[in-house]
Amino acid sequence: MSRITSVAFIITLSASFSVIADDTAPAAATFAVAGKENVVISKNGSRPWLTGPEANFTGTVRVEPLFTQPQSPARTTIGHVNFEPGARSAWHTHPLGQTLVITSGSGWTQEWGGERKTVHAGDVIHCPPGVKHWHGATATTGMSHLAIQESTPEGKNVEWMEKVSSQQYNPEL
Repeated sequence: MSRITSVAFIITLSASFSVIADDTAPAAATFAVAGKENVVISKNGSRPWLTGPEANFTGTVRVEPLFTQPQSPARTTIGHVNFEPGARSAWHTHPLGQTLVITSGSGWTQEWGGERKTVHAGDVIHCPPGVKHWHGATATTGMSHLAIQESTPEGKNVEWMEKVSSQQYNPEL
């Protein structure tokens, strides 16, 4: 009986959505539910890629902000970050932590005072709040990840620090 009720609810919910924008809209399709805020779909290719700031990154890094302005009460932001071989972040912390989902390639990450670790596509990294760390591509292989972090009520989600030295990045050199 509960399965039938669940299916009926899903069908009813699905039927209550109405498409306001068509599939050819370049930036977003919006769905409305009576009495609720609209759901917005950000189409692939509609979001600009940004160059990772030189103050925060070494090498070629591109960032695609998937969503950076969360609507209250949500405070989560997500970016798709692409590191070319040899590229990396500076040392940094996150006041509420960070989760990285490696989507392609291979990379390195290191916690302050710890050993450098290798990560690959499919790996998930959780960095607790306030832990100083860096991450990026290996010297020979690019790496992409989804960076997921929550902002404080004041809007802060990262504290950037000094750059990772060549010796810290690749001790084998």
